[in-house]
Amino acid sequence: MIKHSDDRRSRRSRNMMKQGLLELMREKPFPTITAREVTDRMDLNRSTFYLHYPDVSSLLNSIEDDMLADAQQMIDERQNEIVSASLEPLFQTVLDYIVANREVIHILIVNDSSRFKDRMQELISRNGATVLHARFPKALEETRRYLLSFIAYGLIGLIQEWIRSDMSMERESLVKNAERMVSGASEYLLGSGIRA
Repeated sequence: MIKHSDDRRSRRSRNMMKQGLLELMREKPFPTITAREVTDRMDLNRSTFYLHYPDVSSLLNSIEDDMLADAQQMIDERQNEIVSASLEPLFQTVLDYIVANREVIHILIVNDSSRFKDRMQELISRNGATVLHARFPKALEETRRYLLSFIAYGLIGLIQEWIRSDMSMERESLVKNAERMVSGASEYLLGSGIRA
């Protein structure tokens, strides 16, 4: 029973520290943020910080880990649809998640100290490799790899622009455009006989 209470308290402390860091990242450059500022912001003891994280970079990584784990779960839940049909259902789910977590994603994408964009690229490429291999099994591995890099950074750019423009494009339009771009590039490069 006590362990459950400790777990709940630990989870609450970690969430408060994540919130404190994100608030501070809205106000100042990440490299200047200290553990003391995070704990002062959330009225926590500094020893609580070090109980959970060795430094502020680890706290930032933890926030990124949470977001990327959510993204991987969304992909896993739609894996069969992704391989056999349209990417639109996945894109819709992802955009709903982005809307719900807009501020956090914006902070992570625009902050130069965050590795979030690179980690998103790795996640998209890793999962996309399975899809492209299933859809285009005869394509050269090297060509698929370059295409995945192009698609991953393109999708990240779309998300970044959508957030920057205050989500002015309707979600359905963005979903359809993203699907056309990804499918069009994939079909043109891997499905039309071009293999190098």
